[in-house]
Amino acid sequence: MKELLITIDGPAGAGKTTVSRALADRLGYRYIDTGALYRAVALAAKSRQIDPGDDAALQQLCSELNLEFREINGEQRLFSNGQDVTDYIRTPEVTMLASAVSARPVVRDYLLGLQRSLGARKAAVVEGRDMGTVVFPDADVKFFLSASTEARALRRYEELRQKSKIAPRREDVERDMRQRDKNDSSRKVAPLKAAEDAIVIDSTQLTVDAVVDLMVTHILK
Repeated sequence: MKELLITIDGPAGAGKTTVSRALADRLGYRYIDTGALYRAVALAAKSRQIDPGDDAALQQLCSELNLEFREINGEQRLFSNGQDVTDYIRTPEVTMLASAVSARPVVRDYLLGLQRSLGARKAAVVEGRDMGTVVFPDADVKFFLSASTEARALRRYEELRQKSKIAPRREDVERDMRQRDKNDSSRKVAPLKAAEDAIVIDSTQLTVDAVVDLMVTHILK
């Protein structure tokens, strides 16, 4: 099988990260989490107290950012200006800020070239929200992974509960997720949607292995 560029888009909590990593492992491909890049920009904006609507400040911030993925002890880590920010970009606050920051054209323009350079070598599974529609419209295989809001909120709640001693309430997680869905799907720039040629998979009732098996079946067709 020739080396392919595979994109997996979808809303928060649909299981993109887990499935993308598992699919990349199954195929022996690289895994690229583009959402982490937006989170890193959001974290940097937060640390500098930049308003997510201040395009001039965001543009200046992006011009000073150097983001890179590094493989450390078999784990992908994200570094921002030499600092490992992997464990700091998954908080609810950064998550919501990333949704706002990702709607700004200056941020998307900055990350577009970086994302395309990461996928240029192919043999990669690229996860995000507009990978198949904007960043890699000519990707070899495109997936759009979805799930019910309730299932996605429960998954995110369990993830946060395991990572933090003080986890948010489940209803708060679901409220934030609904707001983020609204923000991501209604923004003018690169709204969240399935590419016309994407294979849509609802993971609500499926295990990770079942989703990956289904994806491999489509890839090998």
